[in-house]
Amino acid sequence: MRPLEGVLVLDFSTLLPGPMATLMLAEAGAEVVKIERPEMGDEMRHYHPRWGSDSSNFALLNRGKRSLALDLKDPWARERLAPLIARADVLVEQFRPGVMARLGLSYDAVAARNQRLIYCSITGYGQTGPKRDVAGHDLNYIGDTGLLALSSGDPARPQVPPALIADIAGGSYPAVLNILLALRAREVTGRGCHLDIAMTDNLFPFLYWAMGQGAATGRWPGNGTDLVTGGSPRYQLYPAADGRIVAVAAIEDRFWAAFCTAIDLAPELQDDARDPEATRRGVAALVAAQPSEHWRAVFAQADCCCSIVATLAEAMADPHFVARGLFTYRLVNDSGATMPALPMPIAPQFRAPAEAVPRRAPMLGADNDNDDFA
Repeated sequence: MRPLEGVLVLDFSTLLPGPMATLMLAEAGAEVVKIERPEMGDEMRHYHPRWGSDSSNFALLNRGKRSLALDLKDPWARERLAPLIARADVLVEQFRPGVMARLGLSYDAVAARNQRLIYCSITGYGQTGPKRDVAGHDLNYIGDTGLLALSSGDPARPQVPPALIADIAGGSYPAVLNILLALRAREVTGRGCHLDIAMTDNLFPFLYWAMGQGAATGRWPGNGTDLVTGGSPRYQLYPAADGRIVAVAAIEDRFWAAFCTAIDLAPELQDDARDPEATRRGVAALVAAQPSEHWRAVFAQADCCCSIVATLAEAMADPHFVARGLFTYRLVNDSGATMPALPMPIAPQFRAPAEAVPRRAPMLGADNDNDDFA
């Protein structure tokens, strides 16, 4: 038995933060019902690349869920939701503050029908505060919290980060964490609650070291100036002769000593505290003199926290991740094509075997005629 079997989740969210959160809940056994707009549905359905009738993004984030297509501005549609709300355990929504209230679906309104309901609101800036109504996306959120300023590349050619940090780490993961805490609290109190998940709020734990440094010393980190943002030769990306990138993370002295020995760094450069830039240039020249496969073999013997940056295709074929079973689960679309399912951070003992997992994302309105939702 998966731990969330018997838990009913109503998912009013779209795009990434909410759908990934409810995917994790579904992975742990919850029944997730997406409430979507008629005709269009979740915007993510229409993204590219297409994979069957919908986008590959939608398929990855919404497998195993159900779909009700309802116009929430229509009183009949809201009435149809009433029995579902009355027996739901969790509701996830991702509208701007006030939208659900205008639809007659505020926390107070639904709690009056179901006091055990856990109502999770995911927004960029939260339900309160001067920015509560400001529109934004991931790049705005990491920019507003100081995270982007720590490592955005050369100001003449700033780099967009490769991951949607705020959406997933600031939205999806805290939503799941707090939903699980609320379910546990409900066992004691018998009552649900309203969870205000602000993606920006949840980014500050990623800045722990920068906050500590600034508060303790008065010297706030700059762009790429500190240990883990590119300011040290010990934690740095170095191009090899073939253009592949060597990731050096030899922070501790024992790893740094092993690294310096492995690449035969000149003794006068090994004390990187004396002239960090000279050490960085020396390491860069040595790494650039040999191809990545040379360094792969060297680092395999040196035990110094160094590796060759892999492409995503290489990572998905890596024997380690294959052996870990990350890509055992498969998705299938309406055309019969398959691809790996998105791995979720749910321990294997809390998931169903791969062969027992629903492998499709729902077609829009697929459950509109389902008597269970009448």
